[in-house]
Amino acid sequence: MPARLLRAALALKDLPRAGWLRVGIAHPESVAAHSFGVALNALLLCPPGLDREKILIMALIHDLAEARVGDITPHDNVPPAEKHRREAAAFGELLADRPDLLALARELEARESPEARFIKEMDLLDMALTAEHYADRADTREFLSSAAPALYYLRPEPPDR
Repeated sequence: MPARLLRAALALKDLPRAGWLRVGIAHPESVAAHSFGVALNALLLCPPGLDREKILIMALIHDLAEARVGDITPHDNVPPAEKHRREAAAFGELLADRPDLLALARELEARESPEARFIKEMDLLDMALTAEHYADRADTREFLSSAAPALYYLRPEPPDR
């Protein structure tokens, strides 16, 4: 039922991004705000030849599982396999009535397509842009460093990927 999914997704509006809290940002962006940033990046930077609709759907759902499992970061000492298991279970529960979206979530998690890999880059790019935004309030160099591979999209002519 769409109402159940919409209500669950509302939790993302109130879920602060854990990494920003960890470095001392008092009122950081929410997971929902981050998803908006990823979607906007994807809309504006979508390379020719990729499926823009698919990309925008992936951008909007890429962190949906966090409505159930929270924003797990590498600093939480949750092994990657366990994080993946928790998120896969959450996607399965949240998208049980939407097999089309569940298939895209699984494709995205496995990075099985050019669109899925592009969304991962847009995720990193949003983190880098947000790190620059917060740089006057906290030391955000670790975020910029880990997002460096996606920064080439900020050049006037991003390369074909």
